[in-house]
Amino acid sequence: MLFAIPLLLIVVIIWNVLVFVTGTSLTGVALSFGLPSGGTVALTTGEALVGFGLVLLYLEILKSTRTSTVSIVDHILSMALFVIVLLELILVPAMASGPFVLIVLLTLLDIIAGFTVTISTARRDIGLGDKVG
Repeated sequence: MLFAIPLLLIVVIIWNVLVFVTGTSLTGVALSFGLPSGGTVALTTGEALVGFGLVLLYLEILKSTRTSTVSIVDHILSMALFVIVLLELILVPAMASGPFVLIVLLTLLDIIAGFTVTISTARRDIGLGDKVG
């Protein structure tokens, strides 16, 4: 059942801890590095968390390729996570930022991609069963 927990929950927990517990500004530069061209790339904490969320979204899509009862629980928990982050965005002033809107979008894409992949996989499995007989 542990595999049913949405990975994007990690990003949401980190975000909430940084905002509510430590009071960290998510607009401050978290990572900066130089490029061979002489330019410098500076990522804010919020942007870094969105990047981490993109990696986790990829892993979530891979998780959705399995067909079991665990995947159904995963979809339900992903939907609950989306509702929670959407409510946070709407009701909590500290969450009103561009990167958090992208986190909300990532959770929505997790739901859409998860259901799409699961339905496609199930349809393929049913189609293979018809050809055998």
